[in-house]
Parts: sequence; structure tokens; C-alpha cells
Amino acid sequence: MTLCGALFYLLGGITVLATVLAVTRRNLVHAVVYLTISFFATAALFYLLGAPFLAALEVIIYAGAIMVLFLFIVMMLQLEGVRKAPAALLRQWLPGVLLGAVTLAVTVAVLLSVPGGRPGLATAMAAPRQFGRVLFEQYWLPVEIASFLLLVALVGALYLGRGEGPRP
Repeated sequence: MTLCGALFYLLGGITVLATVLAVTRRNLVHAVVYLTISFFATAALFYLLGAPFLAALEVIIYAGAIMVLFLFIVMMLQLEGVRKAPAALLRQWLPGVLLGAVTLAVTVAVLLSVPGGRPGLATAMAAPRQFGRVLFEQYWLPVEIASFLLLVALVGALYLGRGEGPRP
């Protein structure tokens, strides 16, 4: 197995594990942290597969904008958690810190790998202009539907978070 193949499987495992942890966490902030790790690992996968533009979009749009939106919604809902002992906090944050550190190490290894090395897969190159034209000429309706769904989710979270009276 080549280095690229090993990194691919490692990043794929991190993505799956971080996503499963994001879905199973009760604390919403922890779930957002795991989802962010999953997005960064997915961006590293895109870069490894020869799609640096998609990797940049993954980081900018998902790990950046969408996660800020999720954190904004979580903070607007003003959910109060139960205070826990420091040992319990360490146990909760340890998987996220470990996954994040491994993702960071693998991403740095991918970025610093030998540029003359043979890639695992043949790359398909597309300029950002071509990507944008295809996205907004052929797939304009799904893009608009996704943006409308995000708007509806934000309005719903604001409606739920505004509160009508005292909270229990």
C-alpha cells in the first residue's frame, strides 16, 4: 500500500468516526466540534485526490460558514448544560482533540508530501471558472433550494430561541 493509500484510508476513517461522534453527542457544542473535524478531514481527502479547489471550498463554506451558522443557532437557543467534574470534561473532549490532532498531522503530511510523487489516482482538473459555470448554469435550482433550506432552518431556530416566557 502506498503512502497516499494509507493517508486516504486514515482520513476516511477519521471522517466516518468524527461524523458518528457528531451524531451521537448530546452536547451540541461537542457535536459541532466533531462535525468541524469531519469537514476538515473531508477537505484533506479532496486535496489528496487532486481537487484543491474543492478542498478550499470545503474549508471555507462548510468548516467556516456553516459551522459559524450552527454555533450561532446553538447560542441563540441558550441551552444550559449540567456542570460536570473536570475528569468528565477531559473524557468528553479527549476524542475530539485526538481526532483533530491526527487530522491536522495527516493534512500537514499531505501538503508537505513530495510534489514529484506519483498520485494514487489520476486527477481530473477543472478551473474554478468552469466549476462555477457548471454549478450555476446546470445546477442552479439545487443551489437555490439548499440556500432556501438554510434560511428556513435559521428562521426556525430564531423562532424557537426567542422564547415566550420563563424557561423551565
